Amino acid sequence: MTVEIMLVLGVALIAIILFATEKLRIDAVALLVLFSLVILGLISPSEALSGFSNQATVTVGAMFVLAAGLQNSGALSGIGSLLGQAKSPFLFLLVLFAVLAVVAPFVNNTAVVAVFMPLVITSAASIGMSASKALIPLSYVSQMAGVCTLVGTSTNLLVNAMAQDLGHPGFSMFEFTPLGIICFLAGCFYLLTVGRWLLPDARANELVEQYELGKYITELRVLPDSSLIGTSVAEARLGRDFGVFVLELLRGERKVWSPRSQILKEDDILIARGDWSKLDQLRAKAGLEINTEFQLKARTLEEGTQQVLTEVMIAPRSRVIGSTLALLDRRWQHNATVLAIHRRGKRLREQLKDVTLNVGDVLLMLTPEAEMKALRRDSNVIVLSQREADRPRGWRAPFALITMALVIVLSALSWVPIAITSLIGALAMTLAGCLDADEVYDAIDWRILILLAGLLPLGIAMSQTGAAQFIVANSIGMVSDFGPLVVLAVLYLMALLLTEFMSNAAAAVLLTPIGMSTADMLGVDSTPFLIAVTFAASTSFATPVGYQTNTMVYSAGGYRFTDFVKVGLPLNLLFWVLGVIFIPVFWSF
Repeated sequence: MTVEIMLVLGVALIAIILFATEKLRIDAVALLVLFSLVILGLISPSEALSGFSNQATVTVGAMFVLAAGLQNSGALSGIGSLLGQAKSPFLFLLVLFAVLAVVAPFVNNTAVVAVFMPLVITSAASIGMSASKALIPLSYVSQMAGVCTLVGTSTNLLVNAMAQDLGHPGFSMFEFTPLGIICFLAGCFYLLTVGRWLLPDARANELVEQYELGKYITELRVLPDSSLIGTSVAEARLGRDFGVFVLELLRGERKVWSPRSQILKEDDILIARGDWSKLDQLRAKAGLEINTEFQLKARTLEEGTQQVLTEVMIAPRSRVIGSTLALLDRRWQHNATVLAIHRRGKRLREQLKDVTLNVGDVLLMLTPEAEMKALRRDSNVIVLSQREADRPRGWRAPFALITMALVIVLSALSWVPIAITSLIGALAMTLAGCLDADEVYDAIDWRILILLAGLLPLGIAMSQTGAAQFIVANSIGMVSDFGPLVVLAVLYLMALLLTEFMSNAAAAVLLTPIGMSTADMLGVDSTPFLIAVTFAASTSFATPVGYQTNTMVYSAGGYRFTDFVKVGLPLNLLFWVLGVIFIPVFWSF
């Protein structure tokens, strides 16, 4: 082992730990990796910056814009309206899977889930089906369909770009389709049979009433004429009579010890938890008011203004992640008053203005009806409380669909590189008004682009220093005597496990040069090993943190961590078996 190999492996190990523990943002980790490689002299400055001009980075950015154009033009909503025509749970899932099979191979799956999640919740409730029976399938099938084409996920593009840099000819637009279709059909069959039985069955009315999908935390201020003045929280029996539980009692600037035994006074603030309907009932009957000190933007509840009670979820790539409600006003574009907050699996005990927002948090807001259209278009949040409003589609919806089709067809025919066609398509949608010029920048997930650009040089360093060959010789090489098929199975399993606990892009960057080195060691074609890495890194089912769409439905569906393990682990194993069987059939060693 040379010094260079030790340094590269050290940087990679630290990156894996940081990705798995989520101590830092993924883009920050990527930049730390990039700077470390340059400072240690493992790559040149030009190689360090090569990730920013890589065709994978450019294509992923353009695809974000194309997906936003489809969404804003109403094209995706029109397709999603088919869900409302299903009359039974089984037919509902069939229609959902069919729609995703058409959309997800060509549209970023995070955008797909964001568009379809409110539709799934509403449509499932209308037929008496538990939304928890449909939201995990929504996430899983969007991943399964996305792996069918080169542009279906950013991971596919990343592996393709890295492989080309390492001497592989690269993949065509529909190179993955044969195996993708087999895995898609097998996965859908599993979710329609065994998966349906394994999924939790939280009844639809419970989901709609509770969060709709959970308990809210809010602040209730004691008014001068409140009936609670002079009594303790315990004596008021708020939990028994209203289903409301007081978590903390604030008096002035301090928290009061043992809130249940304290005699309540005027202007005391109760941090309370319960269903919103119960909290509102208590407010009205006990002489309390919602403490709305954190109104977003300068506004008041004007007389005569139609207000809408709205539930929004913080999206995975939202710019407000890490902000407190007190600081949110600086990053918020809409007039709104936050009434309460819901966080899956945790009881918040701090004052709401001090809560740091996380992915999946749900805010209950009072919003002017006139602002709902702009709120639905905001990529920072996902509106959950009501069905997506009908968009005036006009000619822009078909224009967006045709533009996307041309991008795919021209790239598939190899007439124009995908990076160029996607950029032209993004420009065409912007000029046509499918999205505003300012919305172009909001549509792009800059953290993903920085992640890709920052990690691509790590693949270069692993290949040039011999670190990839060292890993292969001391891990996969130990089973090389059993033949390339066994080595393929081990590599796929390594990629599968690594993806569940860190960024899928990071897993792909680490394992692509290892796949190439494995092929060199065995003296066979590298394509089967690259396909294994691509499929394993693009499909993460066993944890809610392995993929962004899993995180989104984890909060919205009221799931437990174990639900993903129970449903997703067999699906991961199914994909592993199918990959080991069919990869050599389509791509020989």
